[in-house]
This record gives sequence, C-alpha cells and structure tokens, in this order.
Amino acid sequence: MNLAFRFGTVGSPLKTPPKPGGSVGAILYLRSLGLDALELGWVQAVRVTQATCEAIRQTAQEQDVAISVHAPYFINLNAEDEEWPKSRKRLMDAAHYGYLAGATDIVFHPGSYFGQTPAEVMRRVLPRLESCLEELRAQGNPVRLRPETMGKAAMLGSLEDTLVMARSLPGVEPCLDFAHLHARAGDGSMNTADEWRSALEAYAQALGEEALKRLHIHLSGIAYGPKGEKEHLVFEQADLNVRAIFEVLHEMGCEGRILCESPILEEDALRLKAWWQEIAA
Repeated sequence: MNLAFRFGTVGSPLKTPPKPGGSVGAILYLRSLGLDALELGWVQAVRVTQATCEAIRQTAQEQDVAISVHAPYFINLNAEDEEWPKSRKRLMDAAHYGYLAGATDIVFHPGSYFGQTPAEVMRRVLPRLESCLEELRAQGNPVRLRPETMGKAAMLGSLEDTLVMARSLPGVEPCLDFAHLHARAGDGSMNTADEWRSALEAYAQALGEEALKRLHIHLSGIAYGPKGEKEHLVFEQADLNVRAIFEVLHEMGCEGRILCESPILEEDALRLKAWWQEIAA
C-alpha cells in the first residue's frame, strides 16, 4: 500500500538498540518497525562530526528513511541584536550539518513576541530569516527551513505567523504541530474537522495547493491550560481528535511526513500509521 505520508519519530525511538546506537541505530530500528522518517533531535546543541553525518546520510539512503532535523530550542528570531548572532549560529549549524546528514527540512522554534505585536515582530524576523537563506543558498545548501507552530499564545508561531514567513520567503514552510495548534488558545478549540479544514485551506491559499503535498507534521497528545501547552501526552490520555485531523488530510489529498512526539515515541508513531491506513482505506 503506497501511503501518502511517511511516519516516524522526533528524536531516536526509545528502544533503539545500543549497537550500533545513535542516529544510525535509530534509522535501522525505525525501518525494522515499518516506519520511514526520522527527525534528528538536535535540540540542546548541534554536536556532530562530518563523519557521523555521512554515516547517517548513507544509512538513511539505503533504508529509504526520510531525514529532517529539529534545531536547538534556543533559537529566537526576535532576539535582541546582541543576542541574535548566537541564535543565528544555532540555526545555521543545524542547517549545515543537517544537510550533510541527508536532511531536507530543518524545524525550529521561532521565538517569542516579548509583548510586541506579530506585525512588529515580523519587521525584525523576516530580514534575519532571509539573510540565513541567502547564506545557505550561496553555500549550495537547499534545505527548507520550517518554523514550527507553537503551543503557547505568548510565543511567535501562530499558524498565521508561520504562513507570513513562508509566503514572504521561498525556502520557508511551516512545520505544522497540530497538538500545539490545539493547545495554543487554551480553550479546547482547534479540534474539529471544520477547524482543521479551515487551517489547511489557509495553508493552501498562502503557499499554493502543491504545498499540501509536502507537509511536515508533528503529532502527539497534549496537556494545556489557559496559557496554552503544558506537556506532551500519549494519545490515549489526551483529547486531541486525531481522527478528525486525518480525515481532513485525506479529504484534501495531503502528503508528506508525520513525526510523533508522544512520550512513547515509536509505539504511538505505529498507532498513527495504523489509524492513517484505516482512514485512507
């Protein structure tokens, strides 16, 4: 059965065997489970050698596992001018070494509003992101930068924020974290087929119908309060209506990757794949 989506995990699966271990072991283990995508979890720092990147790239190619990178958490496109060079370096290192490791997409948290309006923040963010892209392309690096939709209303990263970045800059497309979008308002909204349909219609309108064929999605259960996201949960403990999400993705002919961030990574990734097969059948 030719699935429209690849399924995998953000970070190495929990039961990755110790040998060969690492990302190479994660790729082999995911493939043995019938999963075919891995987002390398470089979330604390990018500490990897060129030789390791080459081993990841080669193994992923042989096993037909699609690679992306989750860049370090400590990136803020809206940082003060003196702080921005550190954030920029983290993003650029993730993009540089990610490309060497065979990654096509670099996911990152875009930062904070610091009490400013989204429009004010964009005036600072867009030129910075454009400069990163220009440098990457000058180096012959074709990776797509993916600002992630965020789960707290104080964070830069509403669906609209990520679409503004993507519409303004070729080479930027959102990472759609559906759990974060559900948690962001803190009131249980964004959980019906109609709401997801509206979100994906806005996505297609902003970036073209073709963009729906290369979606990069994060999925998990999520706990939230009035200010938004608290923590990721297993699907069984959460109120996220995954079936509604999948029905709309199927109805709109979407394709791409779905990466699981649940506390039981590979178990819930397999669950997602099984649910998708049911709906797609």
